[in-house]
Amino acid sequence: MSLLTVGSVAFDVLETPFGKTGKILGGAATYITLAASYFTQKNNLVAIVGDDFPQSMRSVLENRGINTEGVEVRKGEKTFYWSGKYHDNMNVRDTVEVQLNVMGDFDPQIPKSFQGAKYLMLGNTSPTIQKSVLDRLHKRPKLVMLDTMNLWIENTYDDLRTVLREVDILTINDEEARMLSKEYSLRKAAKIILEMGPKMLIIKKGEHGALLFHGKNVFFAPALPLEEVFDPTGAGDTFAGGFIGYLAESDDLSFENLKRALIYGSAMASFCVEKFGVERIVNLTREEIEERVSEFVKLSVFQLV
Repeated sequence: MSLLTVGSVAFDVLETPFGKTGKILGGAATYITLAASYFTQKNNLVAIVGDDFPQSMRSVLENRGINTEGVEVRKGEKTFYWSGKYHDNMNVRDTVEVQLNVMGDFDPQIPKSFQGAKYLMLGNTSPTIQKSVLDRLHKRPKLVMLDTMNLWIENTYDDLRTVLREVDILTINDEEARMLSKEYSLRKAAKIILEMGPKMLIIKKGEHGALLFHGKNVFFAPALPLEEVFDPTGAGDTFAGGFIGYLAESDDLSFENLKRALIYGSAMASFCVEKFGVERIVNLTREEIEERVSEFVKLSVFQLV
């Protein structure tokens, strides 16, 4: 089934204890669509870049079968730029510099050929942008998934609450879930957030896995214990791309299949952190992915004697 992703394509500069990059390909929608490309063949991207965005980076996306017809190139302007530094504790990072550039007034236009998408991923952008995408679709997708962050919860709470009424799945991390719900217990937080509109909620817990809430059903996917985490940038977006990509491929929204999608998303995220930027997730094979999924299954399946 067709997937439409709307979000950022960016330049990143990263520093971790393992080294420092120059300007590399980044952005939430980049990680989402690359991860989803291993599952769905109809993978459409709406984003914006400046005319400084090189064809070589666009080709990284197109070589994975991502349709970039919806990527606007703004003449005379620069691409969104983010620079970050991770500490020895890779869960902690500092934002060194942010230049919104073309993202400052991003007004997503949906190409005619992208209308009718069955699955929609609203990447981490402002709630007003996310709402505008929903308003511009001629037909509501079968499933709408939305990612957000503390910035929007703190500064655009009312706008976020408005768009949450129109989505099926919300994905946020544990800190953001507590902030949005004003409740520390994640079980209680999930109940409050689901009452805001989403039918399902995914709470990402980084190296401690992810929780899926759907009605009275709860499922926990562990994180794979890796020998080294090289660069956590984009792991959450890669998770989201693997999750919704798997759903788009299978076109099955049963709770059992949502559980499988959560494991596939976790597997994709585990690949992402093994190299800088998107390096690890551009040349995977389906066999590697299935092997990694099997590792997750072995990690969590046991029998009571």
